[in-house]
Amino acid sequence: MAEKKTERYEESNLYKIRHSAAHIMAQAVTELFAPGEAKVAIGPPVEDGFYYDFDLPRPLTPDDFAAIEARMRAIIAADHKFQKQVVSAELAREQFAGQPYKLELIEGLEQGGLDEYGEPLKEQPEISFYTHDSFTDLCRGPHVPSTAVVPADAFKLLSIAGAYWRGDEKNKQLQRVYGTAWEDAAQLEDYLWRQEEAKKRDHRKLGRELGLFHFAEDVGPGVPLFTPKGEMLRHLMEGYVREVQTRYGYQHVWTGHLVKEDLYKKSGHYDNYSEVMFPPMQDEGVSYRLKPMNCPSHMTLYKEMGLHSYRELPMRFCEFATLYRYEKSGELSGLARVRALTQDDCHVFCTPDQIESEFTLALELIREVLDRYKFSDYSVRLSLRGEEGKYVDDPEKWDLAEAALRAALDKNQVDYWEAEGEAAFYGPKADFIAKDVLGREWQLSTIQVDFIQPARLGLTYIGEDNQEHTPVLLHRAVTGTTERFMATIIEHFAGAFPVWLAPVQAVLIPIADRHNDYAESVAEGLRAAGLRVEVNAGSDRMSAKIRDAQAQKVPYMLVMGDKEMEAGAVALRLRSGEDLGAMPVAEFIARAGADIAKGD
Repeated sequence: MAEKKTERYEESNLYKIRHSAAHIMAQAVTELFAPGEAKVAIGPPVEDGFYYDFDLPRPLTPDDFAAIEARMRAIIAADHKFQKQVVSAELAREQFAGQPYKLELIEGLEQGGLDEYGEPLKEQPEISFYTHDSFTDLCRGPHVPSTAVVPADAFKLLSIAGAYWRGDEKNKQLQRVYGTAWEDAAQLEDYLWRQEEAKKRDHRKLGRELGLFHFAEDVGPGVPLFTPKGEMLRHLMEGYVREVQTRYGYQHVWTGHLVKEDLYKKSGHYDNYSEVMFPPMQDEGVSYRLKPMNCPSHMTLYKEMGLHSYRELPMRFCEFATLYRYEKSGELSGLARVRALTQDDCHVFCTPDQIESEFTLALELIREVLDRYKFSDYSVRLSLRGEEGKYVDDPEKWDLAEAALRAALDKNQVDYWEAEGEAAFYGPKADFIAKDVLGREWQLSTIQVDFIQPARLGLTYIGEDNQEHTPVLLHRAVTGTTERFMATIIEHFAGAFPVWLAPVQAVLIPIADRHNDYAESVAEGLRAAGLRVEVNAGSDRMSAKIRDAQAQKVPYMLVMGDKEMEAGAVALRLRSGEDLGAMPVAEFIARAGADIAKGD
């Protein structure tokens, strides 16, 4: 059995360092103002850092950071102990008499067992303080033993943003100060480098510079418009996955864009996802919805194809379907979060004893695709139901699904970690979390086991015993959505796509007008060999054309002048700046073919 990941971030030393740094920062910020002027809210650790929310007499700016950081280092150097004290609600109110946000938190803890975000807690919590130096905060911890444990050379304040109290736009907007903290200066330096590199790789920035996609006010938020180059990239991505899926025995279907609302009520999606569905459209008294997911349509197709025998199973339906989800405008983010998304969705109808083999097949397919995209560092999150929430109340089927998924993971020796409360409403998931070249995590592929929906929609097959049985449904996506995966790979490759994936693989650069006809003839031959090429016959100088092609991150630049024209050759330059000199056209075609085959 594969070893399970057990350490949670909340239990790590780094979490304690960041939590303690948040308190130290809060002390430093409040000391900028007269006693009682600064109102403090919450200050938790987050991924890669921490923040604290303040209600202050004046707006903070990055110009304040130097003074705040200097004071933080002084607090750290003083080696103040973090001391915990469990108190009554009455004493807590006395301590924070002038702090309205803390008083609201105390009331929630006392009356309803609510956490700092207003969410119910599993059990009635204790009310506790943590004090260091002159600063006391309402906090459940954990913290490092003393301020001196926080490395003074391994933290940095990053930015200021607005944040509504408890995330509710009806509440007052506070000032949120973000910072980062690490275990040593080298980790901080590496993080800051990765942050700067991430800005350069931002897919929204590169998407514009490379001419791949746009968003337009006239069309509306969350609906990307893809240029010819962007559509070529989409086509290559989807075409590759389609080819792999076909090779693995999956069949492709198409099920449209509109679905009767009643189907989602039968499947359970209406009760759990209606808030992300676009409003209904009426036709002769019938409500229709733009399709936000594929599974009910695929299950309906299964039923419409007639009575099925166990001999037909597994049956694997795939679809590159454009779906529509009403994401809030504030949550939209380039291609990473859109309202019109194309999912490489697949649903496998199988018998219970086929779950393991079908999981194995899907796992092999996912591994092949992620390897092609050079994602070699990824883990699997086993997403399970939580104690409360949207989950279908059928414990027996949930137990079957979770046991089947664990068995499949263990059989394939997959290292995984468990996350309660992350399952779909109908079943557990194995979610693939991949790291890009900067170490950032992206949720990409998923395999889900569903014992619930097939029964809801009346799916059956005739078993070996000549009796009707309900099939198991495996939900599977390889790259997730085309748009989000495109955002991921743009940033993963910094726009310098492997040759096989580059929308334009070569730019032909004639040195003078008299070389244009030769360039066009070479381009015709390259296109016949299956390469995607452009000819830059503009009036710019050769050096400017080369710089432009490099800025567009085109893999190959083929320069041609009198010598190349006479020899039937091209002078090859790479986007890295390497000049490989002249070579016959046939030799270049062979080289490009070899690079494509290698995935370079």
